[in-house]
Amino acid sequence: MTEPGKSEPDTLRLFFALWPDDATRAALNRTGKWLHQHWGGRRMRADTLHITLAFLGSTPADQRDAVLACADAVQTESYELLLDQAGYWRHNRIGWLGMSETPPRHVELVEALNVQLRAAGLPVDDRPHVPHVTLLRNTAGGEIPACEPVRWPVSEFVLVKSVTEPEGAHYEVIRRWPLNMERF
Repeated sequence: MTEPGKSEPDTLRLFFALWPDDATRAALNRTGKWLHQHWGGRRMRADTLHITLAFLGSTPADQRDAVLACADAVQTESYELLLDQAGYWRHNRIGWLGMSETPPRHVELVEALNVQLRAAGLPVDDRPHVPHVTLLRNTAGGEIPACEPVRWPVSEFVLVKSVTEPEGAHYEVIRRWPLNMERF
């Protein structure tokens, strides 16, 4: 919602993501606290925890409908993630939680989104998708402690708008797309 007297920006910073339910968010936040005790750094706020599926970046506002149409065309089944592997990337000082095995349905969802985005002429990151939840920034890392696995039932994906402010990024879910329900 735009404040009175302010117009919509010319560009929107957008990305598609998996957005955790409350129970999953709480479990991820506990793991972030655990890693912070070992590695230090800056913990991510619980309300920002997610797994990026496709990062669009700065997108002209007039392409918003095309972005939405891409997601409308994606059809895949629900699935479950088992986040069981903590890690640290030295090059950007990120502490994260990821998976030792990525479910095929997760790969299918990412590929289906990318196919639609490419067909619409929208940007697609050609680097391999590494599903993870960023839990720490500006961390020194170190020996990787054992973490309690987090089970994440995935029943939808979302389009998120990111707004950068002095106190950090704020995310707003623009729309949600349910996945076809199948018992896992």
